Amino acid sequence: MPRIALSADANAWRITLDDPPLHILDIAMLEELRDALGRVTNDRHALIIEATGERAFSAGVSVHDHLGDRASAMLERFHDCFRILARLDLVTVALVHGIALGGGCELALACDFVLASDRASFGLPEIQLGVFPPVAAYQLSRQLAPRKGLELLLTGDPIDAATAANHGLVNAVFPATDFDARANEWLDRIYRHSASSLRIAKRAFRIAQADDFESHLDSVERLYLDELMKTKDANEGLNAFVEKRKPTWSGK
Repeated sequence: MPRIALSADANAWRITLDDPPLHILDIAMLEELRDALGRVTNDRHALIIEATGERAFSAGVSVHDHLGDRASAMLERFHDCFRILARLDLVTVALVHGIALGGGCELALACDFVLASDRASFGLPEIQLGVFPPVAAYQLSRQLAPRKGLELLLTGDPIDAATAANHGLVNAVFPATDFDARANEWLDRIYRHSASSLRIAKRAFRIAQADDFESHLDSVERLYLDELMKTKDANEGLNAFVEKRKPTWSGK
């Protein structure tokens, strides 16, 4: 059964993660996500990325797909999703209920706007497994003050939606009880404008930012595969998670 749904209405494309309760992104689901993103065209106001249920937006990429030879294939497919997102001219919006952890947090932060339920939380726990999130290393250096971004990257501690909003990672936080209605009201602020003008204005903003995301991502990806994944601790942390035990760090 498909675990990614793609639909569209007059205003927006909509990609829905549909593997509840946690929407863990394994390689097969990442391929579905990549293919769905590849079918989105710049002919509407927005692309909405959301997930079914209220427990999670996504708890991240499958730890099993971080192990051994699967790591390279996983990163290739996952990072393809971000490259496609970065090239889209239409507005991209993440609707986040529940937890957005690891790759799920990265996926939300890759969107232009993030609207969160007051029950949402965001975190990058990869360091607890002896690894780091390559895309978030870029995102946090750009979207947060450096010390705060590094704190989130190196502690792995989650933050709630209100804290994420205070940091500027989230645009708006709405009560879970009427999240859909409030999010739609927020989106109407985008939909009331010309779709073509929005796309061109977004391109102007990106030109002003003048940064080469794909070049940076390639460099961080090589660091992850060529250095991090050759350390004892990275493999120890991932294996310990799979084996449900506490890791023993060697510092190597």
